[in-house]
Amino acid sequence: MEVILAKYGEIALKGLNRSSFEDLLIRNIKRRLAPLGSFDITRRQSTIYVQPMSEDIDLDIAVKKMCNIFGIAAVQRCAVLPKDISRIIEQGTVYLKDTLENAKSFKVEAKRSDKSFPLTSPQIQQELGGALAEAFPDIAIDVHNPEVTVLVEIRDKGAYLNAEKLTAAGGMPVGSNGNALLLLSGGIDSPVAAYMMAKRGLRVDAIHFQSPPYTSERALMKVESLCEKLTEYCGDIRFYCVPFTEIQEALRDNCCGDYFTVIMRRLMLKIANHFCEKKHYGALITGESVGQVASQTLAAIGCTDKAADYPVLRPLVGMDKKEIVEIARKIDTFETSVLPYEDCCTVFTPKHPKTKPLFKDILLEEEKFDFEPLILKAVNQTAVKDFKADGNN
Repeated sequence: MEVILAKYGEIALKGLNRSSFEDLLIRNIKRRLAPLGSFDITRRQSTIYVQPMSEDIDLDIAVKKMCNIFGIAAVQRCAVLPKDISRIIEQGTVYLKDTLENAKSFKVEAKRSDKSFPLTSPQIQQELGGALAEAFPDIAIDVHNPEVTVLVEIRDKGAYLNAEKLTAAGGMPVGSNGNALLLLSGGIDSPVAAYMMAKRGLRVDAIHFQSPPYTSERALMKVESLCEKLTEYCGDIRFYCVPFTEIQEALRDNCCGDYFTVIMRRLMLKIANHFCEKKHYGALITGESVGQVASQTLAAIGCTDKAADYPVLRPLVGMDKKEIVEIARKIDTFETSVLPYEDCCTVFTPKHPKTKPLFKDILLEEEKFDFEPLILKAVNQTAVKDFKADGNN
């Protein structure tokens, strides 16, 4: 029999409310694995045990999915063996055959959680290591830098044996720290921001601003594709698509072009405020990084934030582009983000945007036109679509 062991990350540091985090993590695991079949999921000894209930379940896919679930620090696919050293050696040699036959070196690490087991951890390592070296004479023992590390844990329900401990996503279970609304463009940064805030336990939905005919249907499809990819880490995402054309045209026709980008960002936040209030989001998320573009100077960010009724979280604020791109590649959003279909942020971009705008000047420009009716119209005409982590959108 094989099971998957999920080891906790930060949850292990929680105090009296630790069980609530564990319960949430188990629910998240159940939802993510449900498309693969039925699993028995239990927890004990700071570990979640995931046992497939049928032989046709693809454990490779299950392991891959679990590695992307926030709240899990490490994942191990294990054989469950009797707590008898001779049986561990006999069955373990068979279980590890494919792995060790193709390796150059190995070592054995043992952990004895069940102190009633007659052998100590060093004795287990010596007995199993010697037997494996004899069974596979072409592989060397290397306790310092082995190609394969065989792990055996003696727990209350059995001996768990595996040869690969995978690093998982870490962080906190999605949903453990509330709900937030992401301003999702079609660029590289905002999907990475969603990933990073989901890692901190936020359940993330997304709002996107579309300006046809200045932006194309392909641009919208690109953003929806990013939503689909993010569900692998963030879970289910509700996607709000806001018609933004009239607002941008009114801004172009009535306000000084040098302030266009900052005022546009403020109008986006004012629209997002409505959804935060109606749908109970506790914060907004953006992919901004200080100094990356003209609208992301300290002065511009300060003017923008004054339009928000909720905290604006910027997880990329101190990162450079190389760091952001590395994460985008890791979560498989980069190739989609660089597709040449531009979003509304590139529409009517001024040649010489103000990099140090004064808030009083921004207010004077905004007073030239009453945007509130258009804001309410855009909110009422917003299209809503749900993206599910199981792919049933």
